[in-house]
Amino acid sequence: MNAIEKGYEIFITGLVQGVGFRPFIYRLALSYGLTGEVVNRSDGVRVVIMCDSETAGRFADDIRKQAPPAAVVRSVVLSETDAGPYTGFTISPSRNIDETITEVSPDIAVCAECLSDLDTDQGRIDYPFINCTDCGPRFTIIRSLPYDRVNTSMAPFEMCQRCASQYGTMSDRRFHAQPVACNNCGPVYTLRAGGTEVTGISDITGIISGRLAAGESVAIKSVGGYNLMCDAMNEDAVAGLRKRKQRDMKPFAVMFRDIDVLKEYCIATEEEETLLLSWRRPILILRQKKALAPSVSSGLNTIGAMLPHMPVHHMLFRKVSTPAVVLTSGNLSDEPIIISDPVALLHLMPVAGCVVSYNREICNRADDSVVRVAAGNTILIRRSRGYVPQPVVLRSDTEGIFAAGAEQKNTFCIGKGKAAYMSQYIGDIKNVATWDFYTETYNLFSSLFRFNPSLAVCDMHPEYLSGRFARELAGEYGLPLVTVQHHHAHAVSVMAENGLDGKVIGVIMDGTGFGTDGHTWGSEFLVVSSSDFERYTHFDYFMMPGADAAVAEPWRMALSCLYGCFGSSYDFTSLRLFREIDGKKLASVIEMMDRGINSPLTCGAGRLFDSVAALLQLCTNSSFDSEAPMRLESAIGSSTMDYYPFSLNGTVSLTEMFDAILGDIARKDHSMVPARFHNTVAQIILAVCISIRNDTGLDRVVLSGGVFQNSYLLEKSLYLLSMKGFRVYTNNQVPPNDGGISLGQLVTAAERRRLCV
Repeated sequence: MNAIEKGYEIFITGLVQGVGFRPFIYRLALSYGLTGEVVNRSDGVRVVIMCDSETAGRFADDIRKQAPPAAVVRSVVLSETDAGPYTGFTISPSRNIDETITEVSPDIAVCAECLSDLDTDQGRIDYPFINCTDCGPRFTIIRSLPYDRVNTSMAPFEMCQRCASQYGTMSDRRFHAQPVACNNCGPVYTLRAGGTEVTGISDITGIISGRLAAGESVAIKSVGGYNLMCDAMNEDAVAGLRKRKQRDMKPFAVMFRDIDVLKEYCIATEEEETLLLSWRRPILILRQKKALAPSVSSGLNTIGAMLPHMPVHHMLFRKVSTPAVVLTSGNLSDEPIIISDPVALLHLMPVAGCVVSYNREICNRADDSVVRVAAGNTILIRRSRGYVPQPVVLRSDTEGIFAAGAEQKNTFCIGKGKAAYMSQYIGDIKNVATWDFYTETYNLFSSLFRFNPSLAVCDMHPEYLSGRFARELAGEYGLPLVTVQHHHAHAVSVMAENGLDGKVIGVIMDGTGFGTDGHTWGSEFLVVSSSDFERYTHFDYFMMPGADAAVAEPWRMALSCLYGCFGSSYDFTSLRLFREIDGKKLASVIEMMDRGINSPLTCGAGRLFDSVAALLQLCTNSSFDSEAPMRLESAIGSSTMDYYPFSLNGTVSLTEMFDAILGDIARKDHSMVPARFHNTVAQIILAVCISIRNDTGLDRVVLSGGVFQNSYLLEKSLYLLSMKGFRVYTNNQVPPNDGGISLGQLVTAAERRRLCV
């Protein structure tokens, strides 16, 4: 063979299926004038080209440089091959390669070109499922790999002649776009209300517009499940939806017409604007600038803001008069988002009075992802649509490890080689529907990613249902079972994301976690390695009178903290907070603590935030998870560097802090308490980290736990620590809350397995 006829194989791994990668390779090869083939394999994308070595090298470089926007190229391996000769360049049929897999694309928001086609493309004018190789549903429609139409819920929709032609035409943007369809051959919407059915997207959007203008609601099937919608400017509409959904005070997410309208109502930095406009289209927590209906945010100074991500959203905003709509998960209280059309008709029709569905199955439910930006760090609060199932790439070999996750905000995680595949947000596992969601998602991930379990890992808590699943899995397959302490897993999740080995300082702040001493932890200063940890110190323990009732009623934690600091003889009724509590109930709770009845010990930082919020009467009874800390952060007004005194003596004593807070309250100097309190927690973090560094020489700090969703505390902590020479790491790819626990469990189990070999 002469040089020009030599064959070269280029093997690409990463997120390279479902993102227009094969068409991209096809066009790139033709631009080079090369012959060969490209093929999707279950383990990646294989390209064969006939050329000289210099051209092969340039071609491989261009794959990295010019890859489609949603692609993630992790490796490009170039080698010689005996394949060929070829008469042209072709896209060959997909192939399965043993148990190896490649990545599955998350769902991608509709692109600008497709939005333009809504007005101009014959056959797709006003087509609400328009997509191309650069956008459209992916994870939510896939059943198995490789990502081909036959393996998705688009399989029942046979392409019409025009779509098939575009699918097979290299120069077309829909070349090999698996969900390609049009008005002639694709899924369709149907609206049901008052016993009538309406088809035709123009009529449907017109009816929705009319309902929103009249203050009514709509349940609409989105890409990963049903949403409930109403006019975000209409207080009666929002309050009515809240009442019918039994949502209490938890803030609603809001979808704005476009970025310009969003910026009228929210303060968005350039970084936040980029994230809002990204193909992931998450809900982003932003500071409020201009008021919506009061019941949207329930008194908080933030808005969960998002932009349209489906074609139908854009089409609706062409007709509705309101600049913003509430768009919240369509579910029953504490249950997963609904994906079944019959279930939606049964349960959402009474809530919304109108259900809009489409006739394509949702294979994998996915809530909207929720994100926050603090000090340049992306904080994932809920990781789902747009992010899942993109893996976290690790240094550890995690093959065959199943990590069950936590009980609240649950995700689980499976290991495939050096990749961790985390499930979408599942929620709090406390009812049959969520348990079923958990088990069905495990079965799907096992099938989709060809997962064969060889080890199971779970939290130490003996009563977590996620732990029960892991134990049953271990029993069924005869697997070893590993338990990992909750806060150790939090710390290791940050280490895993950032590729850290050796020992680090772990600062973990959250509401709850089962400790090795049998108490509830949550203000942990640890010396951590991937396999083990040592507890250095923590906040003083306080009682939780009534156990879980103390979480639901933060005034109990305020009472407990003062009781712990000043004793039972303290004049509790000198504070307005306790004068407003029923006297008999107050006395009963004090007696409960006196006698040590149903009052487990906790040092959870979340409970500390609860107590201060209650003392300021910002939240005495919680109607949703983390309401008290959220209201306390929202109450931060003027900037100050002031903080309250505290002492380090074995544990972190907060008696001086509470004494100073009570002094501010007595002087009616409430306005600075929230900022001073947050500053105090940040100063405690700094002081303890300095102490650990003096004792150990460690200067790397990992911050995790749900409390670090608080942007003020995170920014203050990062600033103080960095100013004192610490290298600080946070969660960016997975949530700092319990949604990230499964990643830490997975890596801890992998490291312990490695050390035992």
